[in-house]
Amino acid sequence: MAYANALEAQTSDFTTGEDFAQLFEDSIKNDKLAEGSLVKGVIVSVDDDAVTVDVGLKSEGRISLKEFSQLGDEPNLSVGDEVEVFIERMENRQGEIVLSREKALREQAWERLEKDMKTQKQVDGIIFGQVKGGFTVDLGGAVAFLPGSQVDVRPIKDISSLANVKQKFLVLKMDKKRGNIIVSRRAILEESRAEAREEMLKGVKVNDIMDGTVKNLTNYGAFIDLGGLDGLLHVTDISWKRISHPSEVLKLGQHVKVQVIKFDDETKRISLGMKQLEENPWQDVAAKFPVGARAKGKVSNIADYGVFIDLGDGVEGLVHVSELSWVKKNQNPNKLVKLGDEVQVQVLEIDSEKRRISLGMKQCEENPWSQFANSHKEGDIIEGEIKNVSDFGFFVGLQGGIDGLVHYSDLSWDKPGEEALKDYKKGDQVKAIILSIDIEKERIGLGVKQLSGEGTGGVVNEQLNNMSKGSTVTCTITAVEKDGIEVTVGETPIRSFIKRNDLSKDRSEQRPDRFAVGDRVDAEVTAVNAKKGQISVSIKALEVKEHKRAIEEYGSTDSGASLGDILGKALEQKGKK
Repeated sequence: MAYANALEAQTSDFTTGEDFAQLFEDSIKNDKLAEGSLVKGVIVSVDDDAVTVDVGLKSEGRISLKEFSQLGDEPNLSVGDEVEVFIERMENRQGEIVLSREKALREQAWERLEKDMKTQKQVDGIIFGQVKGGFTVDLGGAVAFLPGSQVDVRPIKDISSLANVKQKFLVLKMDKKRGNIIVSRRAILEESRAEAREEMLKGVKVNDIMDGTVKNLTNYGAFIDLGGLDGLLHVTDISWKRISHPSEVLKLGQHVKVQVIKFDDETKRISLGMKQLEENPWQDVAAKFPVGARAKGKVSNIADYGVFIDLGDGVEGLVHVSELSWVKKNQNPNKLVKLGDEVQVQVLEIDSEKRRISLGMKQCEENPWSQFANSHKEGDIIEGEIKNVSDFGFFVGLQGGIDGLVHYSDLSWDKPGEEALKDYKKGDQVKAIILSIDIEKERIGLGVKQLSGEGTGGVVNEQLNNMSKGSTVTCTITAVEKDGIEVTVGETPIRSFIKRNDLSKDRSEQRPDRFAVGDRVDAEVTAVNAKKGQISVSIKALEVKEHKRAIEEYGSTDSGASLGDILGKALEQKGKK
């Protein structure tokens, strides 16, 4: 009995079957409520800075109100709302459970973002911070990295207008172990631009006028963003006046109005123009600047080959280096003019189609060569300073800044030209006689030996008078040059220079190096000027004459005899005589 009473007393301490089931269910629930798990709880109170949540344990957890803000939206919470939270610790030092809404949102976000990345679905996010190489983005609980290159289709220096604003992103890569998410805003923009581009291309027509923004500058032109569509503005279509680089007129980000001048439907390339929206100044340029007219302009550019002059209204002309000065030949244009100088020019030639005007500056001044010809004549004696000594003679400074040439063959009657040239140096004062004046070629020939008694009525003059054009003379070679040979004519001290092409009628024999100083050669007199003490001779002319004479005396080549036979016969007859 005692045993039965004891057993009854013991079993009375056990719960009923229903109580046991509840305890079993609570034990399972407590197993789920472990650290690191995601559970649902009920909001029991909302304060100014915290939210109290009951997850069914012995204590409630407090979570900062900030953790309930998503994508910049203010939290909208009420007592009794069910929320999902993350258990960080079951009990802290105060014996309270530690919960996190932020980590719960992050777990939810990761699951959602993984699905969105697979389906390439756009996600909402807010740029809220800047880090090395890019920016941080809140994706509704998960923090992602936005590289600087993925912010926009073009580089952006200031993104303040994009920060703290909800916008679309595309998830590029996720690594949950490392907690890395990489997103792109540029991909969204490119996709929308591609759609806009296709739509815009359908309506593009030549001559359309459009607004655009300068996107990029190159040496050959500028790329213009037409709002999802790019076009090329070539440097030659920016302005009617000549420009070297687009940066002279345009700058990055500048808003411009352009006209479609060409559209390739196959390649979808658009060529744009700015100058086409202005009046073409070259249409009436011939009437405004007729050939021969004088005008004023500004030096707009200086090149090695000449100077560009801005004549106004987008018209520009070129003064070639040869047209800058009558006397300052082959000088760098930078030494004659400076950028911005106002100058007077004369129109020399116009090509309206190619939009070119040839100008001259020296034509606006008196021609010193004409002035010299008006005040001097052949035979006049002048005196001047030797300005330069060259291999073939020296130049004497004359009135008006021009030079006259004394060829070394006109220095002495009895000395070889090269030897006589050694007696003169730069800066010497010399007297000379004017031998020739050629205004068109801008050349004045002078002579020194003609001033001596021999050349003005003495023995040499008499010898020259005894020579006639077409006669044959024997000459002695006094010098061999690369361009010909110098000889004394007959028994006179008169020197003449036989040029390369007068050395032989055969081109292969027109070589000065086949002659030597001291050799004697026969030549024909081609010109005599006793007054100037000059005589011209030619070996070639003599060979041509003998050739013709041989054919006339000994038969035509049509007889079957070769030219060699005829000349051989002629020489044979000449030997018998």
